[in-house]
Parts: sequence; structure tokens; C-alpha cells
Amino acid sequence: MIRIGWVAAAVLAAVAAVGAALELSPWWWTGAVPLAALGLLGVWDLAQRRHSVLRNYPVIGHARFLLERIRPELQQYFIERNFDGRPFDRDVRSIVYERAKGTDAEEPYGTERDVYLAGHEFLVPSMAPRPVPEQPPRVRIGGPDCTRPYDMALLNVSAMSFGSLSSNAILALNGGAAAGGFAHDTGEGGMSDYHLRPGGDLVWEVGTGYFGCRTGDGDFDPGKFADKAAHPNVKCVSLKLSQGAKPGIGGVLPGAKVNAEIAGVRGVPEGRTVVSPPYHRVFSTPRELVRFIARMRELSGGKPAGFKLCVGSRGQFLAVCKAMIEEGTAPDFIIVDGAEGGTGAAPLEFADNIGTPLTEGLITVHNALVGAGLRDRVRIGASGKIATGSDLVKRLAQGADYGNAARAMMFAVGCIQAQRCHTNTCPSGVTTQDPRRARALDVGDKTERVRRLQEATVASALQIMAAMGVTDPADLRPHMLRRRTDPQTVRSYDELYDWLAPGQLLAEPPESWAADWAAADPDRFAV
Repeated sequence: MIRIGWVAAAVLAAVAAVGAALELSPWWWTGAVPLAALGLLGVWDLAQRRHSVLRNYPVIGHARFLLERIRPELQQYFIERNFDGRPFDRDVRSIVYERAKGTDAEEPYGTERDVYLAGHEFLVPSMAPRPVPEQPPRVRIGGPDCTRPYDMALLNVSAMSFGSLSSNAILALNGGAAAGGFAHDTGEGGMSDYHLRPGGDLVWEVGTGYFGCRTGDGDFDPGKFADKAAHPNVKCVSLKLSQGAKPGIGGVLPGAKVNAEIAGVRGVPEGRTVVSPPYHRVFSTPRELVRFIARMRELSGGKPAGFKLCVGSRGQFLAVCKAMIEEGTAPDFIIVDGAEGGTGAAPLEFADNIGTPLTEGLITVHNALVGAGLRDRVRIGASGKIATGSDLVKRLAQGADYGNAARAMMFAVGCIQAQRCHTNTCPSGVTTQDPRRARALDVGDKTERVRRLQEATVASALQIMAAMGVTDPADLRPHMLRRRTDPQTVRSYDELYDWLAPGQLLAEPPESWAADWAAADPDRFAV
């Protein structure tokens, strides 16, 4: 209401100044004209639906867009004066913003990266490029125990909960998924009406708090789970073991954001900070985990069931693989979350120091499943700073079948990285439960931006693959991705990492894997 008051005050002052100019002295026009301009600008800002920041901060919000317009020149200034001689990476946010707005265009000049620096990665083009497929391929999710498989898009909305995000943000994300034909992961905060109303395909994620399917004392309630999993919008069910930005601890939703609606969706007290337990009650061993995933699939009526994790000990994941073999069942998918993933609330030391980055985690899971003879029945999703087509292609070459994006999708719905997610004062209405701030996020406009971003990013990935001589993502191989290890040396991912042959762990484990495989125990998570 304060923002409306300032605009109203400017309009009234302009009217008064005009009256004074007409009745008292022409000198009053010097004040009437700027006041009228400010008032009209404020009214326009409040009425327009394209920019959430301007709706929440009329007039003054234009300063942010002014800085955005001069950003390229400022960036070049600092590139030229970077003391160690290294240019900054291209601003990925600008790529995402432009694609979401539908204004993505070719740019002049060459790369802004120093291609001779250690760590630089590049994809290998082919001397025989292929035509870009007219329709994006999809990935069939569902192993032999799944009776209702789902065809997943190459890029989907990653896990972000209602509560962490506003109702309008959830509506826009799910509306974009519905319009573009891709999936929307609910996050661990439960399945709300805002997830269901637009009609987009859902991956229902269940975390350690069992929100939406919990008993009064916080245990898993199979009846509630089965009832909600039966909804036709729910295409897959996922058990969250850990999250890249904060592995080993539960999610946190500050009490200021836990209103009556969110409390109802989650089944928790209103106004109290919600801290999910760091561990699950439904399993304590790898074998029990595998059995519970099978139970989730059964309770959901045969829909694909899987789990998400940030990889830690390779031996522990191998123990899960052994449990799959001995139990004769496996998850239909595994989502690998990288330590570089984001979050709205987590201890800084966890975000900076705990968890395996996506590259190593993804390669570990892929190789473990291949070596255990399980890769053909388990699909792998990759989550962790996937924002562009090249990001997606790199993850597919490293072993993923599809990707999930969170931060890029937040940019599409208006996030400006104000880093006030935990304060309930998000200036763009994305991560707030304040209805006055959330209303600034126009659902129709942002729905279309989410759809455009996903479509453009997948189109970019397909164009890159075609330049590499590939039309099917399954044909991407590690040798197609290269990394400079020092100014004189470039090595392919095929050389940088061990890549196991199908069933190799069962027959004769290589020396680098033998000790972990031998120690892996399906009946305990050994440290």
C-alpha cells in the first residue's frame, strides 16, 4: 500500500500544481510537469504486467533496468581491467532472460572466454553435421516393474516448493510446463492447488518431512500418499534423499512464510519455522531404500518411482546397486543433484563445502549402474545449474538422460537474485508469501516466459548436437566433451574418467573400483 500511496501523492501534488499554475502563477508549471510525469509513470508501472519489480517498486524500480541496459559496457570495462588477465564468463543470466522474453538473438564478435585457460571445456563439432530434428526427442521413464511409464522432456522444471516460492510463481511454472509439454517437480513442500490448477505434468517429490502424506507425528502415511499420487497430473513420484546445496540436512522454511495455506498443504503448524529432518524414517539400509521405492511405485498405481540425491560416498551408492540386484527391483529414475545447486536457505558452510559437484556425481552414478548391469532400466536426471543448451548437452555426454533446471526457471518468472528469499520480502514476488508482493508477478506473462525458455534451451541443445553430428541424445559420448587441463594439454572426458563396461563390476571390477565394490554392503550404509 505504501507504493500506491507515493504514486497517489505524486498525482495529487501534480493536480494541485497544475491548479496553482492556472490560477496563481505560470512558475508553478516547473513543478507541475515533473510531478505529473512521475505520477503518470507510477500509474503505468502499477498497471503494467511485464515487470514484477516495477509493480512492487513503481518509478524507483526503473533504476534497476537502467543498470541492466548499461551492463555490457560495464562488463567490458572490467574485462579490460581484470588484473589476472582473465575475461569474465558470458553472463548466463542475460542469455536466460533474453530467451524467456523471446528476444534471443545472434551476437557479434567471438568468445569472451580465454580458451587456453586450464578448466576450459568445449564440445567437439563434426565435419559432417546433421539436420536439427523437427521434434525434440523424449526419454521413456519406466523400468520392467513400471506399468505406467512416462515420456520425459529433455529439460524440465527442477524441485522448488510452494512456500519457498509464491503461489503465482508456482502457477507460472506449472502453466509453462503445461503449455510446453514438460514436467514440473513439486519440490518437497507438498502438492498444492497451484501445482494442479494449470494442468502441467508433475513429478511429486516427497522429502524427509513427508509433507502432504504425513501422519500427525511426522511419519509417512501410505493412504494419503496413494490418494494424492493417483491424481492424473502426477506422472512420477520421487523420494528426496538429499539436496545439492545442503546435503545431510533437511529443508528450512522460515516461520514468516508459513501462512495458513502453506501449513495446510504441508500439515504443519502455522507461523512456525519448518525444518525437515536430515534423515528418513522409512528406511535405514540400502535394501530398505530399494524396497521403499518399489512400494512407492505400487502405491502410485504403477507410475515411475525414483529418488534424488547429492552423491557422497561411492561405496554407499554401490551398496544401493547391490541391493537392487539382490532385491530384483530398481528405481525407474535417479536424479543427481550437484553441490553447485542453489537454495533459498542453507548454512553457508554446507553450500560451500559439502557434497559432490554434478560432474563427478553424475559420472559416478552412471558408471555404477553400468558396471552393475542396471543402466538399461534406470534413467538418470541431472540437476545443478543447467541454464543453457550447452549445459544440457554436456550433462547428456557425461551420462544423464535428461536435465532439470531451477535457477534458470526462476529467472524466467522474474527472479533478479536479490538474495532475500529467506526474508519474505522478495522484490519480484517470486519467493515471498506476502500477497501484496506476490501479486506483482503476472502469471500469464511469466507462464509464457517459462515455456519460451524451455523451448529455446532445448532447441539450442539440439542445434549443438546436430553440429556435433548427433541427432539422438543417446548417441552422445564422453569423448565428445573436452577439457583443457593446462595451457598445453587438452583431454577428453573419455580419458579423464574411468568408464565401466556393462556388468563389469559383476565380472571383474577394475582396480580403481574393486575396493569400494567389495566393501559395499546392501544391509548398511558404511561410512
